[in-house]
Amino acid sequence: MTRSNQPLDSFDHAILDVVSAEGRIPVTDLARRIGLSKSPTQARLKRLEAEGVITGYQAMLDPIRLGRAHVAFVEVRLTDTREKALAEFKRVVRTIPEVEQCHLIAGNFDYLLKVRTSDIVSYRQVLAEKLSALPHVASTSTYVAMEAVKEGQF
Repeated sequence: MTRSNQPLDSFDHAILDVVSAEGRIPVTDLARRIGLSKSPTQARLKRLEAEGVITGYQAMLDPIRLGRAHVAFVEVRLTDTREKALAEFKRVVRTIPEVEQCHLIAGNFDYLLKVRTSDIVSYRQVLAEKLSALPHVASTSTYVAMEAVKEGQF
């Protein structure tokens, strides 16, 4: 459902599939790919943007070419999980460029981080100097990814 409570139909889903995989493409190409004419495709695209279903477009970067092929997932346990402590942790973790994702988790630990670095040596430095120094960190557990099977789009 969208914010206007209008359900998404098969054409809307087709538009979302194409733009999530390829980003911006000419409306005429998009229309051809989904089987509609240009005007209704353009109207649907504008509606999906206006309703916040499409929140933006971005370039997909190759982490290997950028020297960030090493991926580690880090479980973080905090000493304090009151709102003030969580807010402080979130504020600081957002400043660490190596942290690609950070999720609050319901489970045996508090946060799960996806961390990208060039190699295990640089990861160890990030862990020691940045992650372990985050506010209220009690402990961390690291899991190194050996292969990305699926990343990116829905």
